[in-house]
Amino acid sequence: MKVFDAIVIGAGQAGVPLAKKLANAGWKTVLIEKRWVGGTCINDGCTPTKAMVASARMAYLAGNSKTLGIDIPAYEVNFKAVMARKSAIVSQFREGSIAGIEKTKNLTLVYGEAKFQDDHTVVVNGKDGNFENYTAKHIFINAGASPRIPEIEGIKEIKYLTSTSILEIKEVPEHLLVVGGGYIGLEFGQMFKRFGAEVTIMEQSSRLMPKEDDDVCEVMSGIFKEDGIKVLTETKVVKFETLANDKIKVTIDLKGEKTTFTCSHVLIASGRSPQTTALGLENTAITCDSRGFIQVNEFLETKAAQVYALGDVKGGPAFTHISYNDYIVVTKNLLENSKMSVKDRMIPYCMFTDPQLGRIGITETQAKEEGVDYLVAKIPMRNVARAIETAEIRGFMKAVVDKKTKQILGATIIGEQGGEIMSVLQMAMMGKITYEEIRIAIFAHPLYAESLNNLFMSIA
Repeated sequence: MKVFDAIVIGAGQAGVPLAKKLANAGWKTVLIEKRWVGGTCINDGCTPTKAMVASARMAYLAGNSKTLGIDIPAYEVNFKAVMARKSAIVSQFREGSIAGIEKTKNLTLVYGEAKFQDDHTVVVNGKDGNFENYTAKHIFINAGASPRIPEIEGIKEIKYLTSTSILEIKEVPEHLLVVGGGYIGLEFGQMFKRFGAEVTIMEQSSRLMPKEDDDVCEVMSGIFKEDGIKVLTETKVVKFETLANDKIKVTIDLKGEKTTFTCSHVLIASGRSPQTTALGLENTAITCDSRGFIQVNEFLETKAAQVYALGDVKGGPAFTHISYNDYIVVTKNLLENSKMSVKDRMIPYCMFTDPQLGRIGITETQAKEEGVDYLVAKIPMRNVARAIETAEIRGFMKAVVDKKTKQILGATIIGEQGGEIMSVLQMAMMGKITYEEIRIAIFAHPLYAESLNNLFMSIA
């Protein structure tokens, strides 16, 4: 039995900084990782996908250069080079993270799969085939999530792609079917359309992004159709079949009517499931919800004393920055005797389509449902000076404000640098700056942020 002060399971965006912080505080810490250091974000999430999105945007700019008076007669997507660049960036980030771990005193990195024997003991099946037992007073679970594969007839007989495996594809698909109209599906769909694929996106709901306001969905759907992407809503896959020419026959239920078509590749982007099944949680007091996510309180404590869950494995918003903030919450409380909570924290996020969708706070729909006395500020990007000058006029700026207090309750930005503009409003929300103060503030001309003046002038 190897005894430590802390065991951290999973070297993701909470696990790595947490393990280093505890070790630097004098805790003898072991970090257990079954796959690669860096978790989903570095290896098959944010880092590789955003590198590929950058390449896809360059293709888009080249193809639309005439708008700015620049004639590029032809361009070629070197997909092999795109993927090589992506892989190099992933390696750079991963190796940098490993180097940081290795030079941290009191920190041991172990590769293998951890399984609980009881609340404070885990056995690790190492990559070398050996089993080792570890025990610690404090254990932190940052095991993450992985693509969820729906039960569809014939799905096991086709070579479907996930958000992980598509990052290793060798060539641009001829026709990519994306099953799922959420953020992952939309980002990959637009990306591969720009690389040269025919793309069809299918969503079971009546519209894309059902958690967003109607006007958000309408504008984003219009952008995708303008980009030549076929979007099918109220559509469910009934069956997959592999044809003799290796094409995939897809039978779908489209608004109650069955129809078929063929494609070359299928991307399953219908959500993610927590990686909890192999953790041996049945041997502990730790409980999970009906979907397998570990249940925690507002301090990220599980039902087992001194055992915590961080990041995607606990459910809630599955964002890297939330996982990192979980690490902040835990270390503040354990090392600084704080009572920091995840309750009511702001949840900013950005979808890296082009244009971006940046979101913070509540939507107009939520304001209505909660009975808030609110006002809406909104301007189209075609009325934003910077957007006109850069030929990036798709989208809009929108904010929901409290009619009485003048505080900003939420914002949605669809536009070039939408996430950055959203972050300006997030800072205003954090600082309790009213929309009236922003309306008369001085912003450098001609930034996108300058049009926040105009945004709030839209309120009578």
